[in-house]
Amino acid sequence: MAINLQKGQRIDLTKSNPGLSKIMIGLGWDPVEQKNTGGLLSSLFGGGKAPEIDCDASILMLDNNGKLGRKQDLIYFGNLRSTCGSVVHSGDNLTGGGAGDDEQIFVTLGMVPNNIQKMVFVVNIYDCIRRKQDFGLIRNAFIRVVNGGDMKEIIRYNLSDDYAGKTTLIVGEIYRHNGEWKFGAIGEGTNDASLSEIVKKYA
Repeated sequence: MAINLQKGQRIDLTKSNPGLSKIMIGLGWDPVEQKNTGGLLSSLFGGGKAPEIDCDASILMLDNNGKLGRKQDLIYFGNLRSTCGSVVHSGDNLTGGGAGDDEQIFVTLGMVPNNIQKMVFVVNIYDCIRRKQDFGLIRNAFIRVVNGGDMKEIIRYNLSDDYAGKTTLIVGEIYRHNGEWKFGAIGEGTNDASLSEIVKKYA
């Protein structure tokens, strides 16, 4: 049975799950349906439809100093696989539509280079300024960790805070601790308007 975490909680991954070598990180979200204020015609022609919001999940592979040492260590829709092969991104979901995970990241823990201390998972809204969108338009956001061997969910963290006005979410992180891997539920919203702005914080 999966463990449900609250914001700020940290938990062992490999120590509590002996033999765990491959994991899948699933991230999901749903657009909030907009109130229909256009009367009958608007109702007939889809006035209450949820907006299409292009959220992008990315992974920053950080060194011992908490820095992104190389641009190749940023895994996102434009670079779906780390050079070492330890991290693979499923690809971009342009709308957030559908049930379950919207984007998935596969991590082979034993293949992560020794110089990588931490992997940070972030989600940002693509072209948020021009589209005038923020995470107040998103609901049911979550991150979950699944055992890559039996595909059973180990951890789930539902992001229940009010993120209105925020354009990026630092969702969670996996990091090394005393020779083991741990997971931390972060759930921090920021006003970074693009992935390049996020990356600057770790340069």
